[in-house]
Amino acid sequence: MPQIKRWLKTQWNINKGLALFIILMVCFRSAIADWNDVPTGSMQPTIVEGDRININKLAYDVRLPITQQVIMPLGDPERGDIVIFESSVAKKRLVKRIVGIGGDTIAMRGNRLIVNNIPLHYTSINSSGTRLEENLLGLKHQIQINNSQHSNMSSSFESNYQNFGPVFVPEGYYFAMGDNRDNSADSRVIGLVPRSEIIGQSESIALSLDYNNYFLPRLERFFKPLD
Repeated sequence: MPQIKRWLKTQWNINKGLALFIILMVCFRSAIADWNDVPTGSMQPTIVEGDRININKLAYDVRLPITQQVIMPLGDPERGDIVIFESSVAKKRLVKRIVGIGGDTIAMRGNRLIVNNIPLHYTSINSSGTRLEENLLGLKHQIQINNSQHSNMSSSFESNYQNFGPVFVPEGYYFAMGDNRDNSADSRVIGLVPRSEIIGQSESIALSLDYNNYFLPRLERFFKPLD
């Protein structure tokens, strides 16, 4: 028994620096900042498969490390924010853009958003009309859609995704959508997002790997800010 104690003490003296680093890193990632792999294209063209995005966990709340317990709220998500949330409906972590906040009324007609009875303005980015700039009440960002002229989508899909609402967003909830509007299981599918599920905001990409090209790094996307 004394030999075991001496061995444990020796191992602690050797590895206590590493152990302390691991503890601090876990606390840092759980309460201050983290990163998240993006395996799907639901946020294209803003975020693509293989991007690893930064998560600012102090954007909205101060939380107790290694828990989801909020110690002090710092603010609330705003329209246009790209947020990360732990969806109880989808049973996984999701990354989406906030398009509706408490008090808003959200609707969509022909894949065009209507916020508080104001149809948003769209500008075509490419010749095929599949990439558009959306003006979210003064906040401009790009979205991606399927061109209906070349789409084989069913009428039920179009009804559920391209046309919906109006939906009223109560206080404490958010309407979140993917920028890839025809390929995103967002608030049109999982419903409104409770404030308590939102764990942080992403404003930049940390790094990016091309899944279709032997996981080679996309250097042009490293540290890229997100619009």
